Amino acid sequence: MIGFIIFLIVIGFVAGFLARLILPGPDPMSVAQTWLLGVVGSFIGGFLGYLLFRADDEEGWVQPGGFIGSVLGAIIALVVYRLAKGRRLAR
Repeated sequence: MIGFIIFLIVIGFVAGFLARLILPGPDPMSVAQTWLLGVVGSFIGGFLGYLLFRADDEEGWVQPGGFIGSVLGAIIALVVYRLAKGRRLAR
């Protein structure tokens, strides 16, 4: 169980880092914020994957499609973060 949690932490950081790499921009985020972006992205990607494909966990918890979904979810979370941050600065 500890190994799985460590694996999720690493995947969350990698997904957040890749999202920031794919969408470059002036986002002064710390390592913890990048990790949190990846974790939120994993939840978003997992939720959207479930809604689209109605897949369950019969194939195991760790799947390549899940990692891709995590990165896509992190990209969505980063776009939402930028939009919310832009509106806050515009006021």
